[in-house]
Amino acid sequence: MKITRITAIPLSYRLPEGKTVTMGIGSTLKRDCIIVRVETSEGITGYGEAHPGRSPGAIVSLIHNTLQPLLVGMNATDVVGAWQRVHRMQLSSHGLGAGTCLALSGIDMALWDIRGKAAKMPLYELLGGSHRRIPAYAGGIALGYQSPESLAEEAQSYVAQGYKAVKLRIGDTVKNDVARLRKVRAVLGDDIDILTDANTAYTIADVRRVMPVLAEIQAGWLEEPFACNDFASYREAAKISPLVPIAAGENHFTRFEFGQMLDARAVQVWQPDLSKSGGITEGVRIAAMASAYRIPLHAHSSATGLNHAATLHFLAATENAGYFEACVSHFNPFRDMFGSTFQIGDDGCVEPPRGHGIGIEVDESIFDKYPMVDGPGYVVKF
Repeated sequence: MKITRITAIPLSYRLPEGKTVTMGIGSTLKRDCIIVRVETSEGITGYGEAHPGRSPGAIVSLIHNTLQPLLVGMNATDVVGAWQRVHRMQLSSHGLGAGTCLALSGIDMALWDIRGKAAKMPLYELLGGSHRRIPAYAGGIALGYQSPESLAEEAQSYVAQGYKAVKLRIGDTVKNDVARLRKVRAVLGDDIDILTDANTAYTIADVRRVMPVLAEIQAGWLEEPFACNDFASYREAAKISPLVPIAAGENHFTRFEFGQMLDARAVQVWQPDLSKSGGITEGVRIAAMASAYRIPLHAHSSATGLNHAATLHFLAATENAGYFEACVSHFNPFRDMFGSTFQIGDDGCVEPPRGHGIGIEVDESIFDKYPMVDGPGYVVKF
C-alpha cells in the first residue's frame, strides 16, 4: 500500500467582534487549523492535523511542495521510514526546522490513521494500550485575562460540567495574576486542581514574585514561563520552589529538543503536542524518554477533533500519561466539526473513540465554510 497523494487543507475562523481571549502570546483574532489528507494505492485515506504555526499558508506550501515529493511512493504503513526521510532531508540540515516539524506532524498522524484502518484497530490498541478513562482539564483558548470575579465564574462553569482541573492564563502583570489566582482558588475550593500557563510572557523576576503564590494555592504546575529555548531561565526557575513543577513541551520539536530539556533538569512536566512535536511516531519516543525518568506526560492539544482524538488514543497507550487538555474554547468550531470527540464525565475523565484508526469520520463538505485567512491569529503589543 503506497502513498499516492498528500493534501493540506487550511481552515480559518474569525472570532466575533469583541470576543477575543487575551493571554501571554497576545489577543486572538482568528482560529486556524490545517487538515492533512493522505491517500493510498489501496483506497484507504488517512487524516491528521498539522499546527498552522501562525502562518498556515507557509505550512500548506511546505507540505505540498517539499514533503509530498519526498513521501509519495513510500509504503503508507512505514511511519518510521517516512519520519527518517523527512528528518534526513529537512530537519537534519538546510531545512525549515520547526515549520517542517509542524507539517510532518500532520502527515504522520494521517499515516497512523491509515495503519489503524488497514488493521481494523483503534489507534490506542495499535499503540499497545487499552480503552480507558483519562483525566481531563478545562483548557484550550479559554480562561484568559479578565477580572478576578469573571475568571472565577468562568472556571466555576467548567467545574459544573464535571472538570476536576482548570488551566488559568497568567503572564499579565504579577499583581493582576496574583489577584486572579487567589480569587479562583477561593471560589473553587481546595479539591479542584488549578494549573497555570504564562505563555512565555514571564521574566525570572516575575517568577520569583509569583511562585510563592502558586505554592500557596497549590498550583499543579507553572507552564511555559519563558521562551522554549531559554534553558538558562528554566534552570533558574526550577530552583525557586520545589513545590510547583515547571511544565513545557508544546513548543519543543522532536525528541532531540526534549533531550535538551532533559539535560537541563529544569522541566518536571512534559507537554508534547502531536500536531507540533513530530506526530505520533515521535510522541511515542518522547513518552518513552519521559517514562525512563518518571516524568509525567500531559499532552498539549491543538484545534480540531482529529488532534484531540489522536491525543486521547496516545494517552491511553502511554504508561506515564497525565491530563488530557480538553478544549473548552467558546469560539472554536473546529473542535466539533466532525462531531463531538470527547465527553467529560462526572469523574472528570474522558475516553478515546472506539473506531478504527483515529476514529473520526471526516466530512470534507464542511471545509468550504472556513476559507483560509493567512497570517498570524494573535495581536501582540510590544
